[in-house]
Amino acid sequence: MKRTKIKALLSTSQVGSEVLVKGWVRTKRGNKNVVFIALNDGSTINNIQVVADTVSFDENLIKDITTGACIAVSGKLVESQGQGQKVEINASSIELYGKSDAETYPLQKKGHSMEFLRENAHLRFRTNTFGAVFRIRHSMAFAIHNYFNDKGFFYLHTPIITGSDAEGAGEMFHVTTMDLNKLVHKEDGSLDFNGDFFGKETNLTVSGQLEGELGALSLGEIYTFGPTFRAENSNTPRHLAEFWMIEPEMSFYDLNDNMDLAEEFVKYLIKYALENCREDLEFLNNMIDNKLLEKLNFVLNNEFVRITYTEAVSILTATGKKWDYMVGWGRDLQAEHERYLVEEHFKRPVILTDYPREIKAFYMKQNEDGKTVRAMDVLFPGIGEIIGGSQREENYEKLLARITEMKLPQKDLWWYLDTRKFGTAPHSGFGLGFERLILFVTGMSNIRDVIPFPRTPKNAEF
Repeated sequence: MKRTKIKALLSTSQVGSEVLVKGWVRTKRGNKNVVFIALNDGSTINNIQVVADTVSFDENLIKDITTGACIAVSGKLVESQGQGQKVEINASSIELYGKSDAETYPLQKKGHSMEFLRENAHLRFRTNTFGAVFRIRHSMAFAIHNYFNDKGFFYLHTPIITGSDAEGAGEMFHVTTMDLNKLVHKEDGSLDFNGDFFGKETNLTVSGQLEGELGALSLGEIYTFGPTFRAENSNTPRHLAEFWMIEPEMSFYDLNDNMDLAEEFVKYLIKYALENCREDLEFLNNMIDNKLLEKLNFVLNNEFVRITYTEAVSILTATGKKWDYMVGWGRDLQAEHERYLVEEHFKRPVILTDYPREIKAFYMKQNEDGKTVRAMDVLFPGIGEIIGGSQREENYEKLLARITEMKLPQKDLWWYLDTRKFGTAPHSGFGLGFERLILFVTGMSNIRDVIPFPRTPKNAEF
């Protein structure tokens, strides 16, 4: 008999048919005559109840069916006698695939803290919370590809190993084949990379944007979706050393086009989640954040406010509030400022534009005022910035001057500058941190809980 997934069984009308299910035991209860087994196979947050008459099964088998054990069950699908689900299975045979020692299984009890589950990340997928989170993560990844494919974008695979630093921050993981115990230095004290695999200094990428621009300036509209890395020693609920980024780049888009796409994109993803992940979202709304569905609908049903950075600073200054971080023109806005604008002042998602050039990256298009660049940040309730982007500087002389001003190595960016020499074009793009998106869509509060295997300072266990 072919296995049927529990999700399909719970929505079927084929009562009376013989079925085969396989999964992991969530709970077992009963008496000497009958046991009730809650079985889950990961396809849905809901369990199916298996009813087994003890007289029909070996006593040791029933004893070995404990929380965490893996079993296969054959039997008849019948209308449920209890509440909570329409159908259950009257077991005719049970095969034990794997025991789970009740004394040592870490998830034997309910109500574990998130920290405890992070310490047992190899098993946390089996909990209702993390099952819901990672099913939603899958759905959002699928929706991202679906959205861009339907709009005619091309998926571009940008390199993970790179010789450039897109952000200019310098917090990168180095990649080398050199023996760290036998490093060779030049006369000036710098490392000699002649013996390295690539013959030069290379790192794990912090962004696929620069390479993505190369694709956009030929293919028109592309997007990247892959892992990125940052060696920032931050032990906070908002930082990871390894994370995933979605970065579309579009030729012939100005800043307004860029903002239109960003708003349409995130609304599409939220609508997709509400339509396709309803049971998981309702569970998380009940157990994790009782305003989750409200926040999702808040973003979906409101047009985003668009204001300049300068206007935002004026609004924040006029409040008279005592901020943890000082507000002033030329200072970067913090999450507390961003959330105030969204949650209290406008009560709508906000897109901030035209930031001071000194606090933004070298590749952003410079405005005529000589002080600001055509940057944009999309701000959400509860999380602050979720998207950052800009119109890119397409003018060769201005881009070169900015690179020189910021003391960036021109020799490592010659290929990027070439695109401004040979058929340059107006173009724009943005980056959406995938884990930031999953934080918002699931209502989780720590970014380590929305990626399967978090990489953080002093933590690379699995």
